[in-house]
Amino acid sequence: MEILVAVTLFVSLAMTSGEVFQSGVVSQTCMQCMCDQESGGCNPLDCRMDGGSLSCGYFQIKRHYYTDCGSPGSGWESCAKDLACASGCVQTYMEKYVNKKGCSSNCESVARLHNGGPRGCQKPSTDRYWAAIVGQGCSANS
Repeated sequence: MEILVAVTLFVSLAMTSGEVFQSGVVSQTCMQCMCDQESGGCNPLDCRMDGGSLSCGYFQIKRHYYTDCGSPGSGWESCAKDLACASGCVQTYMEKYVNKKGCSSNCESVARLHNGGPRGCQKPSTDRYWAAIVGQGCSANS
């Protein structure tokens, strides 16, 4: 009986914590939508060519983005394929640019920043990416 109660309590706590990604400016819901979009269901993808440069991991992080987020972990590719490191990189990147380049902290702005760089929320070229994020179940206020 005591073991069953302990297991039930553990499972219940694990299910209600809900925190999968590093905390920061971007909500867990928005992080999930971006991760699902970038890596086909939030997977640690190998590096691949994307827009003329390599993108790696859960969030398809490019080398310049990795440098901009402070180069955490033991290297670009390994960080991009480690969910804690990659999500921390995204959060740090957003802390650097949200509310400083004309972009707010809502999900639409951060998703477009992620896709289009420091002024991504203002670029028409990121509208299509935002539509894909909406398709993953997010809204501007997610």
